Amino acid sequence: MAFVSSFRRVLSSGSSILQCQLASVRYSSTLTSPKLFVSGLSRLTTDEKLKEAFAPFGQLVDVKVITDRETRRSKGYGFVTYTTIEEAEKAREGLNAKFLDGWVIFIDPAKPREPRPPPPPQQQQPSETGFRTNKTVGWCG
Repeated sequence: MAFVSSFRRVLSSGSSILQCQLASVRYSSTLTSPKLFVSGLSRLTTDEKLKEAFAPFGQLVDVKVITDRETRRSKGYGFVTYTTIEEAEKAREGLNAKFLDGWVIFIDPAKPREPRPPPPPQQQQPSETGFRTNKTVGWCG
């Protein structure tokens, strides 16, 4: 029993050290672009609310909350672009791990969008009779 309590104490003290190190690593990365990725947004957060929160830190170029196509609600993340990297850094320092619409938001440098591979071409070969076959599998009746 004593072993379990000492083991638990080591884990709990180590996790706080680990959390501090992870927080410093996450915060210490320098910005290379004035575009920020904002995560942890409420489902009710709109472009206007995000713009109001980030406007005091500098001149905004673009503010976009990513929304679901069907429901038009926030997916929980967005992007904010400033005119300079210094303004973006000030916003990151001022709003990282702060509350917005009742949720804690996290601000990281935005990564460049990776190009998507083109979809494979849809080739339908006519059969010997000249008709195309339907590849749908399932029961019809």
